[in-house]
Amino acid sequence: MPKPLVPVIVGSTAVGKTALAMALRHHWSLVVISADSRQVYRRLNIGTAKPSDEERRLVPHLGLDIIEPGERYSAGRFARDAAAWLGEVPAEHQPVVVGGTGFYIRALADGLFREPPIDGARRDRLRQWARSASELGVWAARLDPGYRGGGRQRAARAVEVGLLTGRPLSWWQAQAKAQGIMRPWYVRLTLPRAVLRRRIDGRVKRMLREGLIEEVRGLLADGVPSDAPGLDGVGYREVVQHLRGDLSREALPDAIATATRRYAKRQETWFRHQLIGHAVITLDATDDSELLASRVAELWEERRT
Repeated sequence: MPKPLVPVIVGSTAVGKTALAMALRHHWSLVVISADSRQVYRRLNIGTAKPSDEERRLVPHLGLDIIEPGERYSAGRFARDAAAWLGEVPAEHQPVVVGGTGFYIRALADGLFREPPIDGARRDRLRQWARSASELGVWAARLDPGYRGGGRQRAARAVEVGLLTGRPLSWWQAQAKAQGIMRPWYVRLTLPRAVLRRRIDGRVKRMLREGLIEEVRGLLADGVPSDAPGLDGVGYREVVQHLRGDLSREALPDAIATATRRYAKRQETWFRHQLIGHAVITLDATDDSELLASRVAELWEERRT
């Protein structure tokens, strides 16, 4: 049975993914599958920019409020859960994956790559031999026709896997990709850096105004450790520092905004490089979300016909 083709809306935090998804409801009877590693946490609402109750009433969302702060939720578990969610979407509805957690999306679309068993002693001996980065690159290219460069660590991995398993790393990765449960049709949203910065600054102010500090204070009062998974994310981490007395209230907004900008830059880099080889539509999210939704719906119909 062929894998279903599914729209996947990706991009950095604050770029407008949720706004686009909500606008698409005027074109499709859609169900959103959230691919966000922070929105899986219950009671982490303000700092994760989780869709509002009204948005969730208008459009069904799956993948939200799955675990408690302090628990861990892996990309593998997400892929298994999302596979079940996709299977439960009624035929008359359009599933749309929305999120900025690249590893979740890759696990869903490309399968999970698990390194084959490699003898530890042989690997250690090989690492003692492989010292020159230039030589590693040469050997990696010889052992793996799919090797595209990328520095000493990537070259060393390609050499290890190629020599110690008898098959190139790209072969093992292709096997993992064959296990993906859907064919992604990526819609990547981008913004000029200055515009994204303004959106991030505005979002941080709004979160603090809506009670982010109180949200974190309540979690800590309920016994959630300050370094628990969930509270170690951008925004929450800085509020914890503030509540400990390590960060002043005046400095808090800028600290959160700076950390968020750095996180957004990492997301942009990831999506720019990791989506190569897939069908990707890149759109400037400075346009109105309704206009973007019309464009996405139009391109989707062209893609399907």
